[in-house]
Amino acid sequence: MKKTVVVLVLLLAGLLAWGLLQAGNISVTVNGLALAGPMKAALGVWGLIVAAVALFCVAILLAFVIAGVGLVVLGCLVLVGLILATVAFPFLLPLFLPLFIVWAFVAGIRHGKNS
Repeated sequence: MKKTVVVLVLLLAGLLAWGLLQAGNISVTVNGLALAGPMKAALGVWGLIVAAVALFCVAILLAFVIAGVGLVVLGCLVLVGLILATVAFPFLLPLFLPLFIVWAFVAGIRHGKNS
């Protein structure tokens, strides 16, 4: 696993360097003079930093949105599973009702001890 991470980090670093070297078609003019040399590279790195921060913020937002939607989908799947189990095995209902009562009793006792 660690080798895979190292290979991916090196691959991303290579892509970053390639992107910086290929960014030659952008021209920034200050006071009539085009930027060149270290200032051009610094400007390119600044643009990549801004893009990385923006993508990181979008990734965090999507993680929360997908997690919320995932919880709703998971809840719906559990509900459908319970309905299907009730339809498929109606003879187990007399067994599950006392088990549910015992479970609720034990959960109430344990919740009272944790408070």
